[in-house]
Amino acid sequence: MRSDFDYIVLGLGGIGSGAAYWLSRRAGANVLGLEQFTLGHVRGESQDHSRIIRLSYHRPDYVALARRAYDAWASVEVDAGEQLVLKTGGLDFGPRVSAIPLETYAESMRACDVPFEHMDAADIMRRWPQFHLSDDIHGLYQQQSGIAMAARCTAAHQRLAREHGATLIENAPVTGVTRHGAEFVVSAGGERYSCNKLVVAAGPWSNRALQYFGLQLPLEVTKEQVTYFASPDIKQFAPDRFPVWIWMDDPSFYGMPVFGEAGPKVAQDAGGKSVDPDTRTFDPDPDNFARVSAFLERYLPSALGPVIYTKTCLYTLPPDRDFIVDKVPGAENAVIAIGAGHAFKFASALGKILSELACDGSTEADISGFSLNRPILQLADPPKSYMV
Repeated sequence: MRSDFDYIVLGLGGIGSGAAYWLSRRAGANVLGLEQFTLGHVRGESQDHSRIIRLSYHRPDYVALARRAYDAWASVEVDAGEQLVLKTGGLDFGPRVSAIPLETYAESMRACDVPFEHMDAADIMRRWPQFHLSDDIHGLYQQQSGIAMAARCTAAHQRLAREHGATLIENAPVTGVTRHGAEFVVSAGGERYSCNKLVVAAGPWSNRALQYFGLQLPLEVTKEQVTYFASPDIKQFAPDRFPVWIWMDDPSFYGMPVFGEAGPKVAQDAGGKSVDPDTRTFDPDPDNFARVSAFLERYLPSALGPVIYTKTCLYTLPPDRDFIVDKVPGAENAVIAIGAGHAFKFASALGKILSELACDGSTEADISGFSLNRPILQLADPPKSYMV
């Protein structure tokens, strides 16, 4: 097989597969994607049936990026000939005084002309009697929120990338990246490949990839988990009867209607412990599960039922929990994206942005807030703030 390409993508999870796909639309057979494990593996961040997609975000640049995400997925759906996004509506709710103020979300949506409803506890329970809420709780409802079909989305990106001519190789861990003039030489899976432009989408292994550029970022990798519950009244959690939802406080929880399994999915956001992605176990954390169960008992009791299963995954967290999307300092022909544990909804849009940075050197998307050079990433021991 050939060993020289114009573009090489390191990592074929959600974002990397998106980058390989969008690059393949422009460069066809001149694209190589390398994955250290099997395609569709469960060791990283991107697998499972579902992820929340929404326009409701705490900053206008994220709202604008979310609009790009919907457009990107719609384009992939046309190319793939299959549905990848299911709109259910979405509810962000919590105490009126909370660690994640809803007003910042409302202000961002107003600034971007995104319609939404402000609801008090009675409004919420009238529409969705599954919730049991006290009067101090309020929420924001946005009707375009829903489910990005994670495993199906990533598989579509990979299949289409190959159909457009890209080469994707699994079980090819990277063991070296060197520069030879204007080219990169990548050693992976016992082979050597060269390219003009390199895309790094390595998730929890980002610092391992960046070491080849003499960089080390203050990233924390945590082991998170989701649980599917066999609700005794599964019909009331059907996607046409129940929204995706996020509890906006610390701790933060989120959930989905029934999709992919015979029961709703619920989890704590950023509730996991720090781990090494290479040695972490796949065992659920009983304390995390206890917090989720206690939340459901109080606010959403009819979702509780026998556990179908609990599944673990990883988050790769910059200290401010903002994305990193940028050119690599000192190597302008290398670009990187790190999703900060909330990027799957943006995976195709971020893949497209990476392809634009690699092919054109620039993008029309506003990624100014996701710079590698922002001050907090220059600190050896930065303060951490994960509640967004």
